[in-house]
Order: sequence, then structure tokens, then C-alpha cells
Amino acid sequence: HGILLLDKPAGITSNGALQRVKRLFNAKKAGHTGSLDPIATGMLPICFGEATKFSQFLLDSDKSYRVVVKLGEQTTTGDREGEVIATHPVTDVTAARIEQVIQTFLGEIEQIPPMYSAIKHQGRPLYELARKGIEIERKPRKVTIFSLKLEEFNQDHCVLVVHCSKGTYVRTLAEDIGRLLGCGAHVTELRRLTVSPYGNAAMYTLPALEAILANVHFDGLSSSLLPVETSVQIFPAVKLSASAAFYLRTGQAVRATFPLDSALVRLVSEEGKFLGVGEVTPDGRVKPYRLIAA
Repeated sequence: HGILLLDKPAGITSNGALQRVKRLFNAKKAGHTGSLDPIATGMLPICFGEATKFSQFLLDSDKSYRVVVKLGEQTTTGDREGEVIATHPVTDVTAARIEQVIQTFLGEIEQIPPMYSAIKHQGRPLYELARKGIEIERKPRKVTIFSLKLEEFNQDHCVLVVHCSKGTYVRTLAEDIGRLLGCGAHVTELRRLTVSPYGNAAMYTLPALEAILANVHFDGLSSSLLPVETSVQIFPAVKLSASAAFYLRTGQAVRATFPLDSALVRLVSEEGKFLGVGEVTPDGRVKPYRLIAA
């Protein structure tokens, strides 16, 4: 039970990476927390065993990315995998102009999800329809861009670092920036730097995990896992007495020892053992929300 921060390589799907990790760990129950495009690299948290109960909190958390954008070319997919469908001169584009344009994307914005995405339409992922040349109308989605910084600019390429809410399509962001610049754009490289609450935590590559398995045998892999409770460390901790923990496990709400202003709390035993996540009721009690198996 625990969470692995995989450094996903380019060239495989997130599910492909998950299956390889499951085989390495000989794991029956595991899931990743938020797909990365095949061209993307970087942080892909993988939850094992009891940690899968808390994967939703990582799916819902904000993320940060470093993205290399090619200016002057639009592609079918919004990234380097697609065919070029339009080219425009980039002679008028300057670093100052890019800085000006990216400011307009800060805060809450609306994005139309790309056709090349895993969003389902009548049970089928949009990318399957896109490959057949079918375009479906997509509803705009509200996302939040917390910060967007220009790191480099070199004639027809720029490097951006973005901190955004869940559900943000960085490809769409790059295309929209290109549209405002008047030259079009697509993503050539994308790296996920962080998934909240894991800032600069150590990531493991597939070769590194294979090396641990070869050198230290199977038990060595557990050293790469973070404790389950790290996924919910943003919630305030509530310590429960042995009797309160017992009643909570039977599904009953228990009285909290102090007023709580958070909707969800991290539950720990008197010994400091993680028990799960509780939900605060309007009358100030705590009821079970997701509990670790006893």
C-alpha cells in the first residue's frame, strides 16, 4: 500500500506505464491519478492497494508543467504527433508580446477540450472519432491558471511554465496562445513537474525501478513508495480516541474535540496511525468518508 511518483517516459500512454509498474510490483490493485499524453513525461502518481481509495484527491489537485511550444505551425492534434495543417510567419512575435498575451490567461478561463482527448462521447473516447475525421461539438470547461511564466524565447520556440487546476489541457492553452499571437502554435515537449501536494518530491523512472528490483529483489521496491496519507496531507489532522475510532469504523459520526472549518479532515489514531478521511457534518461531528481497511 502506498504511492509511487513515476517519472513517465515519452512514447507510452499513462495506462501503458501503469501496466509496466503493476508487473514490476506484482500488484493486483493499482491506478494512476490523471493521464499524461503519450508525448508527455514527468510526474504520474500511481496508487497501490489501499491508496487507490484516496486517488480522487490527487486527480482533483492542481498540477504544474513545463511546455515547449513551436510557434508558427498548427497541427491536427495540437502537438508534434499531428499533421501540420497551417503555417504562419513568426517575424512579429517578440518576448514582450508573448508576456503580454499570456497575462490574459491568468485566473479562471474557459477551454474547449481538444478532439484528441480521452473525454468520452456516447461511451467512446473523442480521439477515436478524431482519427476517423469526425468532429463533435464540445462544451467549454472552466479551468484556473494560477501562474504562467515565459522561461525562454527563441525565434519560433518558447518555453512556458504553467501552474493550473485539474482538467487543464496544456495543448489547448498553447494553441490558444498561438491564436492570440496570430501565428498558431503546437506543443513539442511537455513535462509535468508537480502534482499537488507533491512539490519537488523524488520521482522514479522505469529503469530505476527495474534496477532496484534486480539489485535488491522485490522488497526493495517498497522503499520507493510514499505513505498513503501523503495524498491527503492538505487536510487538517483530527486525532481520535480508541473508542471514537471504533464507532467511526462502524459507520457512526463521532464528536470532534475542537471546531473544524474544513469539510474534510485527516483521521489519525491516538498513536498517530492514519485511519482515513472524515467528513465534517453541519453539527460539527465527523463521519467516515474514506477509511483504510482495519
